[in-house]
Amino acid sequence: MELSVTYVASQVFTIIMYALLAITYYVKNRKAILILNLISLIANGLAYVLLNAYSGLAMCIIALVRNIVFLVDEKRNGKTDEIYKKDVIILILVYIACIISAVVTFEGFLSLLSIFATMVYTYSVWQKKTKVYKFLGIPVGILWVAYNFYVKSIFGVILEGILLICSVTGYMLERKDNI
Repeated sequence: MELSVTYVASQVFTIIMYALLAITYYVKNRKAILILNLISLIANGLAYVLLNAYSGLAMCIIALVRNIVFLVDEKRNGKTDEIYKKDVIILILVYIACIISAVVTFEGFLSLLSIFATMVYTYSVWQKKTKVYKFLGIPVGILWVAYNFYVKSIFGVILEGILLICSVTGYMLERKDNI
């Protein structure tokens, strides 16, 4: 890892992405979570382009499409905690896209960590309950810490660790509110 302008720029985009994502663990509205996540994914994608981390970039693209689909669906059909057949089909299609991406971008087992993280995260926002979203943020955080270590994103490791703490505290606060 060389401390080049490209690397520094990737870390700036990483900081922006994690700042936005950290906020999502304290938001109680699924739509706001999806919008903040959408903006953070753009910054994350730019960071991964600069790091030549192609499986991470592919997951950003899939996640952007996923979030747009979820937002359009919520706008069209209203906010509901119920899961319908179309919701299951959307989840399956996203998982298929992740698997195809894994085949195309495979660079060893560690390159799959971003795929696994995206699949777990997809389920967490798909199921429509913020408590589950916050709980599943814990394994997602662990997977992203490992992936960022693999692609040598120093701020990715540090900030994902902080985000992991946000996920744990956000989950604990949500649990406390429901008791």
